Amino acid sequence: MDHAGKGTARVLKGFKEFILRGNVIDLAVAVVIGAAFTAVVNSIVENVFNPLIGAVFRADSLDNALVLTIPLPGEDAKIRFGAVLGAILTFLIVAAVVYFVFVMPMNLLKQRADARRQTGTEKPEDPETELTVLAQIRDLLAAERSVGPGPGPGTGSHRAD
Repeated sequence: MDHAGKGTARVLKGFKEFILRGNVIDLAVAVVIGAAFTAVVNSIVENVFNPLIGAVFRADSLDNALVLTIPLPGEDAKIRFGAVLGAILTFLIVAAVVYFVFVMPMNLLKQRADARRQTGTEKPEDPETELTVLAQIRDLLAAERSVGPGPGPGTGSHRAD
């Protein structure tokens, strides 16, 4: 293999190790769920709150409510306070959902764990999950690779007794 081929193989191996880390997969799942969650929140704000607030301010949408027009030569400048209000509303909804769905339950679980520790009753050990078993297999394979070449699978060197 030439020098360029070895470099490419090394880069691909590093990329493979990076991708197969558990936290990268968790991050990818979080990004996908976050995008879906954002779409839901935006839909609620645009289709429920914006029309309601727009009706209060007699505008077809929140973006067109509370518009300050500054006359300028050529074209007027418009400051859209309603659009800013909509962005603030979206932020508050997202923050409330994150708090009530994630933060509050996690705080409750932490309080329960702290109370258990103070009373001396520890939570029984969780049985091994599929993820921990897979992580152990990955670590064993990595350790086997770092030892160096040896009889590989299918060479007949390992026998079941």
